[in-house]
Amino acid sequence: MLKLSTDAILAILRSHANPTNVTGMARFGINPHGTLGVPIPVLRRIAKDIGRDHALAEQLWTSGIHEARILASMIAELPRVTNTLMDRWVRDFDSWDVCDQVCGNLFRYSPLAWKKAEQWSRAKHEFVKRAGFVLMAGLTVADKNAPDACFIPFLALIEREAYDERNFVKKAVNWALRQIGKRNAELRIKSMATTQTLLTQSSASARWIARDALRDWKRYWGSSASS
Repeated sequence: MLKLSTDAILAILRSHANPTNVTGMARFGINPHGTLGVPIPVLRRIAKDIGRDHALAEQLWTSGIHEARILASMIAELPRVTNTLMDRWVRDFDSWDVCDQVCGNLFRYSPLAWKKAEQWSRAKHEFVKRAGFVLMAGLTVADKNAPDACFIPFLALIEREAYDERNFVKKAVNWALRQIGKRNAELRIKSMATTQTLLTQSSASARWIARDALRDWKRYWGSSASS
């Protein structure tokens, strides 16, 4: 495992900087500020070489560099992920990919994820709110032993927040709904009931979320998805 200083790791990241990638990322809504354009596969290779190092993860996060924060989520030690850390990091989210990577690499595996999904879904900040629904989607995969009863309250939160027209929020709400519906046949039935409610709402966002989920389930479940 690499035993390098924070400055040395940042130097490695800068050696992989690609301004062309940054321009392309910006076209997909990724904040170019503090972004180097290092591809995710490169970050994963660096993370594998480093191994778990929580102190280094905290220092990389503090750097404010886009890729350093994603790398931090790959090397942080899960037992040391606290309520305070999660709230502190989520407040720094300034781009959908940092949000999704941190939630996918780290937060969804924390026992605190269930509480944070509900709490953050009520947030006003766009990427904090997105994080709540990204966690919901992630928990359908990360917590394989969770009973269906744990996911049913999420459907009420999806219904409540589906009105939000902000692109990065509504796509996360849609993602959570689709993933819950894919978990098993019983949750599919309950998720489909939620889509029927969303289709009756006056919100264009809610109707889009429902229609897109139904299309996705039809591909995933086949013709039975509409029954």
